[in-house]
Amino acid sequence: MRTHGWSGAAPADDTEAVERIVAAARRAIDRSGAEFSIAEVARDLGVTRQTVYRYFPSTEALLTATALAQTEHFLDVLAERLGDIRDPATAVVEGIAYTLERLPEEKYLGLLLRSGRAGAFSVGVTSDIARSFGRSILERFSVDWAAAGISGADLDELVEHMLRIVQSFIIDPGRPPRRGKEIRSYLSRWVAPALVSLGG
Repeated sequence: MRTHGWSGAAPADDTEAVERIVAAARRAIDRSGAEFSIAEVARDLGVTRQTVYRYFPSTEALLTATALAQTEHFLDVLAERLGDIRDPATAVVEGIAYTLERLPEEKYLGLLLRSGRAGAFSVGVTSDIARSFGRSILERFSVDWAAAGISGADLDELVEHMLRIVQSFIIDPGRPPRRGKEIRSYLSRWVAPALVSLGG
């Protein structure tokens, strides 16, 4: 690991370097939004842009890593909200609905999910990053997936299906947009039956 720069306090290892870069990116996003630059992050850290690029190949990669690091709070809140739900179909419906409802209030979740340059999912809702995030949502559920007859392979497809649904509502929320009971009723009618069939 190169020790040049870092405002005279080089990180102990690559893990610390990544943590410091992500922290600087978070500060840059707080100042400039999703349109922050690698140069802005490098200046904050007292390093060259090349040093930042060594750990993150693009602004989008750094934005995604920073957004993912900041969504832990949302995932914890989601887990608490779904804590008493054991039924797979009910949990999935509430997980999707609540995620869509929280987007306007959760800045970093919004950066991760919204389409366009700032959206990690705009590159591909089936990307490894998107799947990893979706799987982390399912892992917060209090559902015993195996007892419900849902295998690991089924869970992978369920993650993809949930992400595609979330993406579609972000791109076009409807006219007028469904909210509250309406979105839950829609998801219960068209998404929940697939879970019931899968576990049957």
